[in-house]
Amino acid sequence: MLKFADDTTLIGLISDGDESAYRQEVKELAVWCSHNNLQLNTLKTVEMTVDIRRNPPALPPLTIMDSTVTSVETFRFLGTTITQNLKWDNHIDLIVKKAQQRLYFLRQLRKFNLPKELLKQYYLAIIESIFCTSIT
Repeated sequence: MLKFADDTTLIGLISDGDESAYRQEVKELAVWCSHNNLQLNTLKTVEMTVDIRRNPPALPPLTIMDSTVTSVETFRFLGTTITQNLKWDNHIDLIVKKAQQRLYFLRQLRKFNLPKELLKQYYLAIIESIFCTSIT
């Protein structure tokens, strides 16, 4: 039997610089995976620390099963790009780029004199959906 789980996310709150509870949760997740015949791929595992203070302290790297986890500044979570400082610039840039690519195809379809109703359906399904994803 083979089991595969993808996109597991663990979120922990660090108060007063005490990471012990967070690191314990990570350890318990690794143990749980091991007991349930799931293998964590530490090469694909990343950690991102969200800290909006002006001068956040450097935190020691996270280790899972003797492997150091890569720390990243941005992360895509359920279609939304999240950054360490919780700014929207990266996410908006990505959405604008996707929308521009799809608007090009809408312009191409319009050149073929397709009915306006069909063009509207294309816009609603392919372009507007980009703007509305993760809107909440």
